[in-house]
Amino acid sequence: MTADEAAPPTPAPPGAAPDQALRDARRMEAWSIAWMLLALVVWGWFAFLMLADYGPEFGSKAMCRGPLVGPQSEDVLCRSELRQWPALLGILALAVLATVIAAATMVYAKVLSRLARPDGPGARPQG
Repeated sequence: MTADEAAPPTPAPPGAAPDQALRDARRMEAWSIAWMLLALVVWGWFAFLMLADYGPEFGSKAMCRGPLVGPQSEDVLCRSELRQWPALLGILALAVLATVIAAATMVYAKVLSRLARPDGPGARPQG
């Protein structure tokens, strides 16, 4: 063999590829859980902004009603930037985007874990 020729690659140990695939599947599953938690937080924030009363206290209740609970007040004190429809639709878009990413990473993690099973991707579950 001359110096110009490349040496044949050494074969990997038999258990190396499935271990790496399982690590990748676990890492993707952790990312999917993180995305799911983020989506839940954004959906909670959106629900709070839509339903909760806000503004200065007037008696025992807040002066301004949430957009879904009651009619919008035309008072100057009730003009919150986050309670306006463009901001609410932007938060809704963020919630939907985070939910779609969470679902996609969850499916990808499940596919990776299925492919990394030691009995092979085409094997049927026992039981």
